[in-house]
Amino acid sequence: MPVYTSVLIANRGEIARRIIRTLRRLGIRSIAVYSDADVQSPHVREADEAVRIGPAPAADSYLDVTAVISAARASGAEAVHPGYGFLSESAALARACAQAGVAFIGPGVEALEIMGDKSRSRAHVVRHGVPVVPGFDAAGATDAEIAARAEEVGYPLLVKPSAGGGGKGMEAVRDAAGLSSALSSARRVAAASFGDDALILERLIRRPRHIEVQVFGDAHGSVVAVGERECTLQRRHQKVIEEAPAAGIPDTLRERLWTEAVRVAASVDYLGAGTVEFLVDADSPEDVFFIEMNTRLQVEHPVTEEVTGLDLVELQLRVAAGERLGPIQTAHGHAVEARVYAESPERGFLPSTGTVLRFAAAPGVRTDAAIETGSEISGFYDPMIAKVVAHGPDRATALERLDAALAQTVVLGVDTNIAFLRTLCRNERVVAGDMDTGLIETLLPVRPAPPSEAMLDAARDHVRRERPGEQELLTRHSVARAGAAWAALGGWRLGGEDSGEPRVAFLTDDGEVVAPSPAPSRSLSDERSEESKRVPLEAALAPDGDVWVAESGRSVRLRPLTRRQAMEHRLAARHPEQAATHPEARAPMPGSVVAVHVAEGDRVNAGDVLVSIEAMKMEHPVTAPHDGAVHLLVAQGDQVRRDQPVARVEAEESHD
Repeated sequence: MPVYTSVLIANRGEIARRIIRTLRRLGIRSIAVYSDADVQSPHVREADEAVRIGPAPAADSYLDVTAVISAARASGAEAVHPGYGFLSESAALARACAQAGVAFIGPGVEALEIMGDKSRSRAHVVRHGVPVVPGFDAAGATDAEIAARAEEVGYPLLVKPSAGGGGKGMEAVRDAAGLSSALSSARRVAAASFGDDALILERLIRRPRHIEVQVFGDAHGSVVAVGERECTLQRRHQKVIEEAPAAGIPDTLRERLWTEAVRVAASVDYLGAGTVEFLVDADSPEDVFFIEMNTRLQVEHPVTEEVTGLDLVELQLRVAAGERLGPIQTAHGHAVEARVYAESPERGFLPSTGTVLRFAAAPGVRTDAAIETGSEISGFYDPMIAKVVAHGPDRATALERLDAALAQTVVLGVDTNIAFLRTLCRNERVVAGDMDTGLIETLLPVRPAPPSEAMLDAARDHVRRERPGEQELLTRHSVARAGAAWAALGGWRLGGEDSGEPRVAFLTDDGEVVAPSPAPSRSLSDERSEESKRVPLEAALAPDGDVWVAESGRSVRLRPLTRRQAMEHRLAARHPEQAATHPEARAPMPGSVVAVHVAEGDRVNAGDVLVSIEAMKMEHPVTAPHDGAVHLLVAQGDQVRRDQPVARVEAEESHD
């Protein structure tokens, strides 16, 4: 007998698909919701029923409590599962479910209200004897008052929104000079994301480890710890790789973390799945501080499932329906999860959007994906598109298996961080377990690597195969411009032999012109590494003519060039001083204009910030290309495309 007959999933992407899998196994009807941006998304098709709840912006769809409740009523849902993110920690949704007679798969309203606000939860756990990081609540304080309190606590400090989570809006402040801008940015992001710009400030631990404990509570007063997870590998407070159990911590520390986590959860009569997060000083492991409690399922819950054999979504459903918690299974082995983001590490981790031309998950490991071949990645939501999870009898084996799985994961059509994830898996500090939350920063910036010879050969062959007239067209275009004399010549080049066939040149994203070698004397397999031989090359042609190639987890986008275009790009690269600065400042990514920092006609200097653009939980400045007078092309609130001009800076001509 199923615990419920029908459940509405108030979420999207991979977590919606994850919940649907459990509902299907239990014989429960699944009801998806979707925005206009997600009409063709996999979770919509896989659910037994799907209900539209609004336009693309999250505030008008997935964050709309009224729309979610209306969908639940219209579909006859018995319960609502909020997943994570969006409304998963919303007391308003829990209250609305109760008023509508629909079960909420989550904790009670009081727990949501206390733990959903960082300032309130901090004060609450202090009263229950749980240690917290030194800091203060800045709600209602002026900037001057905040500055005075900040001096008392001492720098460096972490500024973060009191509401919300997931690292959104957090700003690290090294000294007093950076406080004002950090406060402005954190308030702006907090207000836009959570509808509340209240902040708290805490001492920034210099070498912190981020360790969290999975807890469960039932309606009969039982609260248990279901193991801990290591979430130390982060960038800008966003988790990148997680594992269970935590790497190399002593049993005494593990027992203390579990005890403190259960105390926190029990203090609010916790029901369902929750996570209590702690900072542990890497240099003084005895210093343990409560950060916050996430009153929901976590993104990284699969690593706990892999080492315990539990289905945490099923457990959520059962305790929400009033069942008692049974014995919790002992952890076995080690599991590691890597979050695959649609972003470009080589471009400062800017989000990437577009059509997924090809997606293939690695065989033999768990992959929870939001995408499939043909999916559209928009700038409206979080950039995480998949999670790759590997399990092994020990940590070293799990890391090796994760690395191998990432090498076999193919995403073409958008930039991803897969190659960077592989670098992390093999980093000597990561392998040794010597980690802190700043480790990733030591590996930055990520330098672009040229495409391998094998990738170039694959790109050339794919263009010829998919567009057989393309090569001839490119060559004839170049020859026609060069004149009839060149038409009589073959493919001779200085320092090489004539292959007897025309060459294709490509332009990389970082502006380099590259070309495959003509007629390699050795077979392609001889040129490739041992690993590359085991992982097949894959290529796909985009509608705009660009060719995407993947090899061992790394992908590149290559734009075919005519010979003349290739020559022009090479000449421009050799003589950059002859190229004038372009007057247009362009959006580095698609997103929303959240701030305009200058007025029409203002005089600006090169590098001055003109506008700020937010997309996929990140905010990025657009700066002036040179000195001059600014002409604005966008306003606050506008949606922009990648490379769209947002301002023009007219340089003043100098006169002798």
